[in-house]
Amino acid sequence: MQKSTENGDSSSAEHFTDKSWSLAADGAELRFPTEDCFGVYLEIQRYEGDTRDGQFHGEGVASYEGRHLYKGMFSKGFMEGLGVLECANRHKYEGEFVRNTPMGQGAFTWPDGSAYTGEVHSGKRHGTGTYTCPKQDVSYTGQWHQGKKHGKGTMFFNNEKSSWYKGDWVMNSREGSGERRYVMLKDKVFVNSYRSGDTYSGGWKNNTRHGEGTMIWVSPGQRYVGKWEHGVQHGLGKHIWILKNSSGTHYFQSPHYIGNFFKGQRHGQGSFYYAGGAIYKGGWRNNMKHGQGKFTTKDGRILEVEFVDDKVATARSADGLTVSEGGLFVGDDMAVNIEYLLEKIPERNHKTELRHVKSVVWRHRTELRLIYGFYCRLGRSPDDSLLMSRLQFWRLLKDCSIHAHELTLTQIDSFIGGEASVAEIHSPFTTVHLRELLSCLVVVAYYIYHEDMMSQRHLLASCFSKLLTDDILPNARKVKGFLFRQPEFAVEALKYTERCWEVFETFCGVYMPHRDDRIMTFRHLMLMFKHLRLLDDQLTSTRLMKIITAERVDPPCVGLEITFLEFFEVLVGCAEVKCLQVSETPEEDQVLLRSDNKSTDNLPEETDDVNGHSQLTGKVTSENVETGEMKGQDEHISPPAEHEARLHEDVHSKRKSQTHLLLQFQLFLEHHLFPADALYK
Repeated sequence: MQKSTENGDSSSAEHFTDKSWSLAADGAELRFPTEDCFGVYLEIQRYEGDTRDGQFHGEGVASYEGRHLYKGMFSKGFMEGLGVLECANRHKYEGEFVRNTPMGQGAFTWPDGSAYTGEVHSGKRHGTGTYTCPKQDVSYTGQWHQGKKHGKGTMFFNNEKSSWYKGDWVMNSREGSGERRYVMLKDKVFVNSYRSGDTYSGGWKNNTRHGEGTMIWVSPGQRYVGKWEHGVQHGLGKHIWILKNSSGTHYFQSPHYIGNFFKGQRHGQGSFYYAGGAIYKGGWRNNMKHGQGKFTTKDGRILEVEFVDDKVATARSADGLTVSEGGLFVGDDMAVNIEYLLEKIPERNHKTELRHVKSVVWRHRTELRLIYGFYCRLGRSPDDSLLMSRLQFWRLLKDCSIHAHELTLTQIDSFIGGEASVAEIHSPFTTVHLRELLSCLVVVAYYIYHEDMMSQRHLLASCFSKLLTDDILPNARKVKGFLFRQPEFAVEALKYTERCWEVFETFCGVYMPHRDDRIMTFRHLMLMFKHLRLLDDQLTSTRLMKIITAERVDPPCVGLEITFLEFFEVLVGCAEVKCLQVSETPEEDQVLLRSDNKSTDNLPEETDDVNGHSQLTGKVTSENVETGEMKGQDEHISPPAEHEARLHEDVHSKRKSQTHLLLQFQLFLEHHLFPADALYK
């Protein structure tokens, strides 16, 4: 963890101490200005200029003992108005005088090259002004009080002005609220790059970070929001490690810690959320897990653990079984939450029903993990964290034709909404843990099959088992739809997700303004195409309806609510129709309006070895999967050279097809949808 301390500012105080003029002498007749002393008198040795009634009056030049010189205006014997005072020690003031005292607008300069320009009161910097010190590469512009920085002001710590502080000051100290940008040091020399600077925004006290504040470390990619004391994290706060994958996009969940800090370290009670989805909630000491806590694995297993200096001492699963340190991630994974369903059956049967549901999960645990892992990778680069998104969750349900059982995806979203906000329930970016997926499938199974299973002794387990046997296991991993059928295309197409989500949200608000959640119907989608003038001779309303209903097995109903997945896949299908000119060969046009699983034979599958570790394997063609047939070994086998050439040709053809499909999609979005949406707004 990044532990922050103050640096690079230690010399700021000495740059801004009051500068003394040191003109003290006895027997003088005129009062000379100093920044820290007034009422000093020096004798005039020579005067040349205007006089009136025996007094210096008008413009003149006066030389004083000690080789001090004043040029400017006099009034009734006093320096009054504009003038320049040059002292023997090379201190200089140029500006307004009132009765021998610098007062009003003026400029001080000192022998070291530092200077001040701004408001002056009684010979001191007071009001608003700018101080610069070229030797130290520092400058300050802001408010002053009796020669000290006080009030609002900005201080720069280098010539390039890439290192600065903007905010409150109290008597030369940063105190109150302000923002500080730092620059990195290289061989004790500032690296003057604006992007290289870390930033802090928040409370200050005595030149150090203190109170509520936010620190961003650019190079390590970290952020802290919370309490500070004497320059370090202290109290309640949140520390985030910002991770990016190879494509430059953020992971679905960056690792972060929320809890107590003590003198810059995680200490006390806190929760750590890992990028992979695991969560630890419990005790900490000196940045290490220490004491009692609960560990939730990414697939939903909950373990009660005790750590000693970041090492597991004991671990106990949710059902009370002790788990050894080596087996921390190999245990009970039946953390389904079906409290909502248990309310529908007699209370005396709750424990029995829950136990039998867990038994069904345990019986199919390997297949369920494979399915979860498979859909986690849809549309993602290999280095992405394996957490399922809501978008991938929807694709799983549609592949298994759950929507054919008179349940819409939006209804199913509400089953796993939990404590999520209305905006998150239907967002494609929210994550779905394995435990949430399992809980949802149990609920879905009840709604689909409870009437057929009323005679069964264990209703929930029977419904769940039937759903897995009839719908999930036979159909999962046979990817349908327009979006995910070609993996490389999906990875690139999903880079437009956020932009398309903005369009989706906009028109959800237009057509259903009374709804807090973002939902539209197929009818609204067709209206959107009409209002944006996207329909033409190629993309007619009839062809649009065919694209919309490509995956439906029942008669079309334009009043059905749709999720963002269905919206996004319609965009892909429309792009293939509207941008036909991108394709170069007739064969490539044959993929149009196909939303089946015949283009998924190069998707990766995940299997478990004997040790339970995930492996990627090859996949048989989808045609063989559909027919249940495998070619025998006595089929004709091409010579090696011919076989290799044919494989190379197939790979090249697939890549070419995916490239054209991506060009079609990009052209449709960049030249049709996005410009039309911008004009509509």
